[in-house]
Amino acid sequence: MMVPAALLLLGALTAVLAPRLLARARWPEREPVVALWVWQCVVAAVLLCFGLSMLLSAAAAWQAVRGRLFAAAPHGVVDAYALGASGGPWAAGTALLLAGGALWTGAMLTAEVLRARARRRAQGSELLVRAPLLPGEDPAGARLVVLEGPRPDAWWLPGAAPQLVVTTAALGRLKGSQLDAVLAHEQGHAAARHDWLLHCSRALSRGFPQVPVFAAFEAEMHRLVELAADDVASRSYGRLTIALALVGLNEDRGVFGTSSTEHAHVPQRVRRLLSAAPRLSPGRRLRLTALAALVPAVPLLVAFVPGLSALAA
Repeated sequence: MMVPAALLLLGALTAVLAPRLLARARWPEREPVVALWVWQCVVAAVLLCFGLSMLLSAAAAWQAVRGRLFAAAPHGVVDAYALGASGGPWAAGTALLLAGGALWTGAMLTAEVLRARARRRAQGSELLVRAPLLPGEDPAGARLVVLEGPRPDAWWLPGAAPQLVVTTAALGRLKGSQLDAVLAHEQGHAAARHDWLLHCSRALSRGFPQVPVFAAFEAEMHRLVELAADDVASRSYGRLTIALALVGLNEDRGVFGTSSTEHAHVPQRVRRLLSAAPRLSPGRRLRLTALAALVPAVPLLVAFVPGLSALAA
């Protein structure tokens, strides 16, 4: 049971230490897309650690699982893991506990997707009531919907037929290319499918609220997807334009006061856009991306080292 225990320890250490290390880093605000990739790789590594540990623990506990898992492997590979001698209640209990966690994760993700679909259907029905389709308009095509509303607002409704919704107050408040910048921001969310990142992070956080990496994953996804969409808009319309648009959409909500907590990220986004910190060099972006891609490979290496060593011998 050395390999399953090592994978469990590696997964626990990654879940605790990775959020702390990433919180200390200064570069994610300058490269939110790279930071999104890094977080996904870290979470994938944690899930891989627990998943591989579950499989090897089940193989140690039950001969039937061992036979299926190592069906195509030579005898030397099976002997290298010493699964037959290390089974027992500990292995069975570990496998069952991790299997329960896997089922719970799947259930939470399914529930999150169903809730999101229900919300989209309700919002879509409300939009059709408030802004019905025009004669000849394709219901399956992307729509720009303008709603009567006293508060300036704009949002993207994801789905098979994505819809961009803008209130009349936003049309009156935003000047020049500010409206185009807001539309580009929302289109950046839709093109990158940020809704799926938010669903996955929310499901993991709700399913395992005490696991630091999953709680931090959800918080960072909400922050980083907005920064990434801001960058998409600023590349076409400039940082100042999208910053002024954010101020115009949110100044009536009191988000720039000292007591605002619900939309605390908005002043931070405006300050980031106005500070215009330079991006990382292409070489450093490439190195960070490559290093992040190696993180999920570590549990695979730990799991396969005994078998590869046996084959090499």
